[in-house]
Amino acid sequence: MKRMKTVSESRTEQTYLIMHRHINGYGRLFGGQLMMWIDELAGIVGKRHAECEITTACIDQLNFKTAAYLNDTVVLIGRLTHTGRSSMEVRVDTYAESLQGQRRLINTAYIVMVAIDENGRAVEAPGLICESAEQQMEWEGGERRYQLRKERKKEGF
Repeated sequence: MKRMKTVSESRTEQTYLIMHRHINGYGRLFGGQLMMWIDELAGIVGKRHAECEITTACIDQLNFKTAAYLNDTVVLIGRLTHTGRSSMEVRVDTYAESLQGQRRLINTAYIVMVAIDENGRAVEAPGLICESAEQQMEWEGGERRYQLRKERKKEGF
């Protein structure tokens, strides 16, 4: 019987302060920096869920909604949304947080991680227990994205 874990068991939150080294030529958070933070956080979520090493298989979707600027506090929240045999889809929402603690969404990303052994071969990851209607809706969306990724793979993408 496949092991099962809840979404909350691997949910991860990370906070950063945007400094000069994180800013692009337009005075905004450099997209590549945010992508690195997202991939790092998704990896932690995947490792916590799978309880083994993981690797990034795919950045399925990355939507920049608005900018973040110097001295903004940036909060990334990652959680599992879907699992396959060895794959795990992680959603990472990124917010800019005001001094009063209000958060505005600046980015949403879906990343696919794969559980691997010490030789880099895919291994079975635990299944996912959805504990709310929202989590179930995310699972169903993840199932659709999984099918779309399979179709794109057949097409050579």
